[in-house]
Amino acid sequence: MEKIKMTTPLVEMDGDEMTRIIWKEIKEELIYPFVDLKTEYYDLGLVKRDETNDKITVESAEATKKYGVAVKCATITPNKQRMSEYNLKEMWKSPNGTIRAMLDGTVFRAPITLTIIKPAVKSWESPITIARHAYGDVYKATELRVGKGTAELVFTSETGEVTREKIYDFECDGILQGQYNKDSSIKSFARACFNYALSVKQDLWFSTKDTISKKYDHNFKNIFEEIYETEYKQAFEENGLKYFYTLIDDAVARVIRSKGGFIWALKNYDGDVMSDMVSTAFGSLAMMTSVLVSPDGKYEYEAAHGTVTRHYYRYLKGEKTSTNPMATIFAWSGALKKRGELDKLPELIEFGEKLEEVSLATIMSGVMTKDLVGLVEKGVEVKPVLTTEFIKEIRKNLEKLYN
Repeated sequence: MEKIKMTTPLVEMDGDEMTRIIWKEIKEELIYPFVDLKTEYYDLGLVKRDETNDKITVESAEATKKYGVAVKCATITPNKQRMSEYNLKEMWKSPNGTIRAMLDGTVFRAPITLTIIKPAVKSWESPITIARHAYGDVYKATELRVGKGTAELVFTSETGEVTREKIYDFECDGILQGQYNKDSSIKSFARACFNYALSVKQDLWFSTKDTISKKYDHNFKNIFEEIYETEYKQAFEENGLKYFYTLIDDAVARVIRSKGGFIWALKNYDGDVMSDMVSTAFGSLAMMTSVLVSPDGKYEYEAAHGTVTRHYYRYLKGEKTSTNPMATIFAWSGALKKRGELDKLPELIEFGEKLEEVSLATIMSGVMTKDLVGLVEKGVEVKPVLTTEFIKEIRKNLEKLYN
């Protein structure tokens, strides 16, 4: 077949460990044979980030602003153990956090569902999309280990006025953490959620703990409510959609009892945690899509899971692994579809759709990685395969559509 042409490159952000291995296989088996792939490549592997003092992460975000669509592999956010393992200069911040802050983006995560895999929550009938605020909170927090003494929150205004609030009188050793957020970012988050809900015709839920956090969380609640009432209420009502706010503990109970089929907007940390809960309950963390959307329409697609460290250590020992590549495949297909949409390339959009359809059909035929085997409904004949075998089976099925 003649390869499908691209006119504008994707921003390609390579990553770490097992997902880096899978990334290469997906390109070689599922992209290169069918698409004349054009990318602007950035190696966000931990070694290269350390070599460049993390400048390469900033450069990849700037490239995303320039070209509009990026696809990202999973990356390591180092802790002390990783610092020693990789002999790092310093404990570099999360690449995702840096990119999200630079794009002022909102992360939308939704499970990849199959009829042969039923959710662990029996009432769920449709996917639940998690909308995660991608700025501030614990990901940009300042932390201190302290001894006996008085901790204060101090703010100096641009006019020099000082405001002080006592946090705690420490009678023993302890810890401090200072978080922040910005009204401008929260407003972007709210508008992104309302716009996304309208685009997919789904209700929007939002939850915080404003009864406890009477200023920080309550500010989120107020901004969402004001923007909804002044900018989106009429459009929601015309489309038969609802915007619903409740406390996060109440929301968790309601989500478990729901039928699904809505968007659940959450603060940064809450969204990080709940997206893993939702994806696992729907089947597997490896079956969770993730797209970062900026207010001015820039997109970055990635898998919602990490670098699969345990499988990578086995791979280094020469062992074969059965790592599920579905979320990474869908990151590529999502980015190619969006690039095709923006560049008016119907063949590229169609290829992305076919790649998704064939990947799902491969699992439906019984060929799947081992993480899905125990989740499949009784009566389905299952053939567990290694990662490479699974990707090759998808390629074989994809070739049938193009040859």
